[in-house]
Amino acid sequence: MIPVPRRSSGRPSDGETGVRWRERSRLVRAARLWRTRNPRTFREKVRFKMLRDHRELVVTWADKAAVRGHVAAVVGERYLPHVYAIVDDPAALYDVVLPEAYVVKPTHGSGTAIVVSDRAPADARLPTEPGSWVYRHVRPEFAPPDEVVRIARGWTAQLYGRGPNHEWVYGRMPRRILVEELLVGVDGALPRDYKFFVFHGRCAFVQVDDGRFGRRTRDFFRPDWQHLPLRGGPAWAEPAPAKPACLTEMIEVAERLGADTDFVRVDLYDVDGRVVFGELTSFPAGGDSPFDPSSFDEEFGRPWTVPRRYR
Repeated sequence: MIPVPRRSSGRPSDGETGVRWRERSRLVRAARLWRTRNPRTFREKVRFKMLRDHRELVVTWADKAAVRGHVAAVVGERYLPHVYAIVDDPAALYDVVLPEAYVVKPTHGSGTAIVVSDRAPADARLPTEPGSWVYRHVRPEFAPPDEVVRIARGWTAQLYGRGPNHEWVYGRMPRRILVEELLVGVDGALPRDYKFFVFHGRCAFVQVDDGRFGRRTRDFFRPDWQHLPLRGGPAWAEPAPAKPACLTEMIEVAERLGADTDFVRVDLYDVDGRVVFGELTSFPAGGDSPFDPSSFDEEFGRPWTVPRRYR
């Protein structure tokens, strides 16, 4: 039985190992509030929001377990990936019966996962370093329960987000482990990741990431699928990704999920025509998203009017 996600009753654990003093300092916070008081670019507005938007809704969206209830209520359970387990104690994973392919990730952070399937490279192995915060794709025989539990314990021992002066939301949620279905197409390949930038309930840009465990690519489009001459880290795909057949549905889902805020990035997958929810991101890259050319930093910020106060 999958336990119901719990809300955390405590405040961020400011004194934890790894949180530098400046991320706990009230003076540093005051200085950052002053510097971001009149944001103009996308990056500046993310930092503005990160320092000021402390609504519980933002915490729910960042919590990979709690957000499932929100998504189900807004757009329906059919858009959610199947979950095999949500556990507080990583040792509980020993009792979970898993299929041949699955994904393990922490609920209190981003940018890490163990993907298990027989399509992983034959030489791929799980990281040996304690607390490794990386993506790793391995075959079932190289993901023994002891190793998965070891890595999961490393995740739950860490405060993600660099403390209350940065992505504070991760200190306001339980540290749990989520095991869910591996999304693959009929050809067995991992699907592209579509990231919809939604401002005041309207999608303005779409980011398409591919090749997470191989040659990574990243392309940007407008909602009408006009390709933008923007690089955001990885190279463009060649040829450019074709417009997905379910783009209209994905935009509708993204806009419904982003209707109650000034900005959120909605990540979705297209699995052979099945639209599947990925995550909601209020603070992309912690306010450090790369833009090349840099003029797109202002372009992405233009549709976004930040409120003077979040309620």
